[in-house]
Amino acid sequence: MTWTAPTVERTTQIGRLATLPERQMLEGWLTWHRETLLGTCAGLTAAQLVQPVLHPSNLTLLGLVRHMAEVERSWFRRRFAGEDITRLHTDPEDGDEGIEGVREANAERDFARYRAETVACTAAVTGHDLDETCTSAQGAALSLRWLYVHMIQEYARHNGHADLLRQHTDGRTNS
Repeated sequence: MTWTAPTVERTTQIGRLATLPERQMLEGWLTWHRETLLGTCAGLTAAQLVQPVLHPSNLTLLGLVRHMAEVERSWFRRRFAGEDITRLHTDPEDGDEGIEGVREANAERDFARYRAETVACTAAVTGHDLDETCTSAQGAALSLRWLYVHMIQEYARHNGHADLLRQHTDGRTNS
């Protein structure tokens, strides 16, 4: 049987976020974007997820999933929580934070890694105040609030890319 990206059940409704306290709103938007990325991939085979469809770009849906796992790991776990952990995708072909080096045979594994990483990242920041800071690579103080906003922005950008990739794969989007 051919593996396909699983269906995603939405746990977050945008309209319900509008009046929540700040922390719940930020967490809600991040969850919504995580679910949007996975929902955009839902039902596609591993072969479809690794196919670059917007030439000359080599961007793929699986590459975006891998990239977001790396970005979350970097900001929430390594930078904010100070965990001494390596990158998820360390092959020389993996390119910029996992975007390249996608393989059909690894699609199921990479989706599982993404899901595990988002759970670990949520755990890494749970119980911390939004005003707590970490230090950027350039030495600037960054609040947890800033990290949430940055990740929401990063997902928004890449979810737009994902919609274009999905539309060119089978005509559907996840808007």
